Amino acid sequence: MWSDEVERVLGPDPVGDLSSISVAEIRTQRDECRRVEDKVSYLRRLVQGRLDIVESDLRRRAAGTSPSDLPSLVDQLPGILSDRVRGPGTGPGRLPTSIQLPDDDDDLLAELDAVASPGALDSLSALSDDEVQALAAGFGELEHRVSERRRALFSRIDALQAELARRYKSGEASVGSVLG
Repeated sequence: MWSDEVERVLGPDPVGDLSSISVAEIRTQRDECRRVEDKVSYLRRLVQGRLDIVESDLRRRAAGTSPSDLPSLVDQLPGILSDRVRGPGTGPGRLPTSIQLPDDDDDLLAELDAVASPGALDSLSALSDDEVQALAAGFGELEHRVSERRRALFSRIDALQAELARRYKSGEASVGSVLG
């Protein structure tokens, strides 16, 4: 499961003392954390997309407007999914280190589909208000959990990167060792 992989790369002490680890090991750990973070970010984007669709249906229900059919929903997706676009002054966020989809995304999709399969979103109008609220709560809880682990990965990556920078700055490591 994705969370097991996160816990494995973070270890028992996510930041820990890095002074006794070789530069090569720090780079290896950093690269592994980045790979796992890419996977977690992918899952987070999938969760957020489904959550945005469910929340849009909740807003539609609250406004008392008629349900959309699937083609109408598809037409509305650009507006629905753009809700989380950052505005000016909110910061740049983090750019992905890879644009490839994770190779082993079955465990990611299994947890996402445990909340609701993609097909459930095709027929939101057939669900009761309580069922749609439950979907929103399930996706919200999963998004919170995924975001929390993602932040822990960023902390670990930042600590590893800072240790590398410290070693280069102090002369304990040299750029030549990277190129050699």
